[in-house]
Amino acid sequence: MEYTPLEGQETSAEPSQNLPSVKQFVRDVLETVLLAVVLFIAINSISARVRVDGSSMLPTLKNGEYVLVNRLAYRFGRLPEYGDIIVFSSPVSDQDLIKRVIGLPGDQVQISNGQVYVNGQVLVEPYIAAAPMYQGQWNVPAGMLFVLGDNRNDSSDSHAWGWLPIENVIGKAILIYWPPPDWDVIEHLDFAAVSR
Repeated sequence: MEYTPLEGQETSAEPSQNLPSVKQFVRDVLETVLLAVVLFIAINSISARVRVDGSSMLPTLKNGEYVLVNRLAYRFGRLPEYGDIIVFSSPVSDQDLIKRVIGLPGDQVQISNGQVYVNGQVLVEPYIAAAPMYQGQWNVPAGMLFVLGDNRNDSSDSHAWGWLPIENVIGKAILIYWPPPDWDVIEHLDFAAVSR
């Protein structure tokens, strides 16, 4: 039996030129993988994703929320500011924590009668869960920060373990990205009016 092409149909013994060669396919796969690796490294060098564990930052941040962190916020000589919510490597354990900056190097922090004072000025803190039920006085040394959780009476923070070395800071929390109903930009209340 002999094959006869239909009218207008060409016959060719060569494979179609439109099919990519195996070599081109492998090249495309390698380029895609390389691009994905470069993007992964770049994204992780400028940001971090952190899961909030526990209730120490209530009501600002809830247990189980995922937070995007800006790793570049404090590079190039910039220091954390009053009210910033930061992620850092704990100086007393193997975990990363998230707290609010209350005292900067050289500050005097005092907690008494349910109020937080920085350099003698009482802080107005609408973001806390409840007034602190502890007291104390701390002078923040050079190269250190004083941090507190917004849930003052259920937070392991500077009032319990002391100073946070600035070099332990990973970055500044910028937004809640999970779960979707909680999507929000994180508000960093500035109380820069604290006299130094």
